[in-house]
Amino acid sequence: MEISKNNLTGLMLEYDSGIIPPPYSHVFRLSLDWSKGDLSVELNLHYTDREDLDQEEILDEGFTANDDYTYKGSLNSIWTKTVLTEYEKSKWSGKSLEDGGVSLTPVENGKEGKSKIPANQEEWQLLAQDLIQAIYETTKKEAPLTVLYKKVENEVTRNCSVTVHFSNREVIFEVDGKSRTINWEYAIQLMKLIFTPDYHYEIAKTEPGNKRGAYIECGDGYWHELGKGVVNIDSSYDAVGKIKAGFEDLMAG
Repeated sequence: MEISKNNLTGLMLEYDSGIIPPPYSHVFRLSLDWSKGDLSVELNLHYTDREDLDQEEILDEGFTANDDYTYKGSLNSIWTKTVLTEYEKSKWSGKSLEDGGVSLTPVENGKEGKSKIPANQEEWQLLAQDLIQAIYETTKKEAPLTVLYKKVENEVTRNCSVTVHFSNREVIFEVDGKSRTINWEYAIQLMKLIFTPDYHYEIAKTEPGNKRGAYIECGDGYWHELGKGVVNIDSSYDAVGKIKAGFEDLMAG
């Protein structure tokens, strides 16, 4: 059954990580239903092929003994528009998912249509990750991400923070004790920049520096100096400079 995007009342996303080895390999099914106005979701996430790994190997990679997760409930309905927008601009691939990826099954009033493979795989995989993060925040499994930034220049110190709330797609920027909501896409691009360079934890500190410079803390309690403890991976791409520029723009705004 072919379903028009105008008649779409739900969507099922299925993902397989493909050739990624355990303990990272996983599959999930994420069902979305906005037929009644709100957004009902159901998530089944399962990590695969861990039978031949001992627990220490799994823990060493930052996982736990059981990372499977299920949820059935609701999400902020602001996500419905985001999903529909991505669906409307998607083009479809005739290729199979031999190396893993996302497939989509459109739903109209509880009736499933034909499963499709979106050609824009990266966008759908990122959107799925965002939706799962929104579930984790909604259920208090994880807290919103807060990045702290400190700039010291000519004996003038400015402190600011960016807090990303996936649960309702809201980003709060705070500087000098005042807070405001900032553009979601701008903030997400800034977060991508922040996690692009190399972070040298062997010289990180639990308190920010007081000497002239720029310092960042990415939500784990460790402060890094940009340009010393945070360095570009590729000399042709100045991620560190772009991070500084991003925060400068926010503080100027």
